[in-house]
Amino acid sequence: MRNLAYFIFLFFSSQLFANDGLVIPRSKVVELSEPATGRTYPLFIKLPRSYESNKDKGYPVIYLMDAWYSFQIASGATRFPMNSGVMEEAIIVGVSYSKGAKGASSRIRDYTPSKATNWKMQTGNGDGHAKFIRETVFPYIEANYRAKPLERTFVGNSLGGLFGAYILFEHPNMFSSYILGSPSVWFNKNHILDSRVAKSELPIKVYLSVGSLEQPEFGEREDMVTGAKQLAEKIKAQSGECTLLKFNLVEGAKHATAFPTTLIQGLDWIYGKQ
Repeated sequence: MRNLAYFIFLFFSSQLFANDGLVIPRSKVVELSEPATGRTYPLFIKLPRSYESNKDKGYPVIYLMDAWYSFQIASGATRFPMNSGVMEEAIIVGVSYSKGAKGASSRIRDYTPSKATNWKMQTGNGDGHAKFIRETVFPYIEANYRAKPLERTFVGNSLGGLFGAYILFEHPNMFSSYILGSPSVWFNKNHILDSRVAKSELPIKVYLSVGSLEQPEFGEREDMVTGAKQLAEKIKAQSGECTLLKFNLVEGAKHATAFPTTLIQGLDWIYGKQ
């Protein structure tokens, strides 16, 4: 009878997943309109396990770029550490691409801080997208959830990492911590390395990481390792004493594989309970 019940459970479970798909627990999707452009951006939101039972508690917020890619990784990677108490619980928010636009065109437009004349797609809306996050996304999250406004983490990879570096330099106190994965320092002839840096007045933690194989000699188009090291030097030299930087080289990782390690190691450095 036990074996029969087990196979019945497997049958109905497989039918459930086949028909309805897999839903991430305690998650939802909302859509926010950008006042300046009328563009609509979906937000993927996941609440911590203790959110409903601990109604007096406020939570940090982890803001992810490239939500379709990063949100599922962050949800799965933090599930055990947060649920088991070895990592502080946080609200996870993924900022997705604008509706009606292809992901590539949306991220190239919104994550690049300067206009590149040799690109066919629109570039250079980094400041506009940062304003949308600051003036529309933050107020929505902090009005509807018990979010701590002084504990926000930015997570971006590739062009998203470049976007995060731009925010760090221009508006450092938008976030209290940053995870910059394999940043596209090369964009627009390394323009980010010549940009000005506004020093933070509050403590900031920056986790900067890149795969050891992100170099042309291993098949990559750009030398991401050199770019990341140059960016790290700029952060150390110009961001001031309030900014704490940790640089990590993910051994054996390419551009397509480095991010999951960057994400969880960066979150552990920021939220892990020692």
